[in-house]
Amino acid sequence: MQKRMLGKLTVSALGLGCMGFSQSYPPFPEKKDSIAVIRRAVELGVTFFDTAEVYGPYTNEDLVGEALEPYRDQVVIATKFGWSIPKDGGAYTDKAFGLDSSPAAIRKAVEGSLKRLRTDHIDLYYQHRVDPRVSIEDVANTVSELIKEGKVLYFGLSEAGADIIRRAHAVCPVSAVQSEYSMFYRDPEQKIIPTLEELGIGFVPFSPLGKGILSGRFRRDSKLDKSDYRSSIPRFQGENFQNNMKLAEFVTELATRKGVTPAQIALGWVLAQKEWMAPIPGTTKISRLEENLGSLNVSFTAAELASIKAMLDGIVITGARYPESHAKLVDN
Repeated sequence: MQKRMLGKLTVSALGLGCMGFSQSYPPFPEKKDSIAVIRRAVELGVTFFDTAEVYGPYTNEDLVGEALEPYRDQVVIATKFGWSIPKDGGAYTDKAFGLDSSPAAIRKAVEGSLKRLRTDHIDLYYQHRVDPRVSIEDVANTVSELIKEGKVLYFGLSEAGADIIRRAHAVCPVSAVQSEYSMFYRDPEQKIIPTLEELGIGFVPFSPLGKGILSGRFRRDSKLDKSDYRSSIPRFQGENFQNNMKLAEFVTELATRKGVTPAQIALGWVLAQKEWMAPIPGTTKISRLEENLGSLNVSFTAAELASIKAMLDGIVITGARYPESHAKLVDN
């Protein structure tokens, strides 16, 4: 398995995003089947697993903790804090779940995550979303204390803007920033990626398959069930979806020419951007997991990458990437 560096943290070049086992993309698999996928990933050399307390909430960390317990010393577990989760739990919604990155909330969150993940330390601990009510310096200082206590090894940020990244990094070294990035969403190229390169911070692209639109699974007549989170995303609705299928069709054509799958093209393209990027595609199927890992064998010449960039620059993606209520929670 190829390795990548996120700051000073070594991870497999491709990780596994575990959210889909229990949130956003039903129907969810049986627990035993989810565990089988996670453990198959370990067998195939994946060492980087991503979860969060809010996924479920809580059930995703329980799942990941049980699945990885036999391999704990072989893997890197990333989880996240920063939400005010209702006492009665319930499925995540943008309206019901608020933000809370106060020092007390972080300390409470880390104890719960450690217990659910069946471990005495969290390898990479992200602030899930920037909390405008709490200074990033206070957040970074709290995580720094947790690192000194041995409960956390490395600090990360998710969906944070360039200024927040700089301010946090000045207090506690940031090892990785996680944000959406793919052929379908390239905004991080403007400010985030240059900032990370300057500061020596790793980048963890989530949704590297464009929430599935780059995987080859969608057709122009595809319909999403209302229980599927993507049905609420403007990019997947009506005329926006029809327009955005132009990119999906381009990726499929490119895959055919190279003799690989669309997903392998999309992931291979992300991997080719910077050697300090470690994307975390999610899947609930072993067949898709194995397909995704095949992207590590996809290579592009400089001429091919330039040609792809020219094509991407000419395709205008329409529609917001989040529902309005969620978009307000993104700092960048």
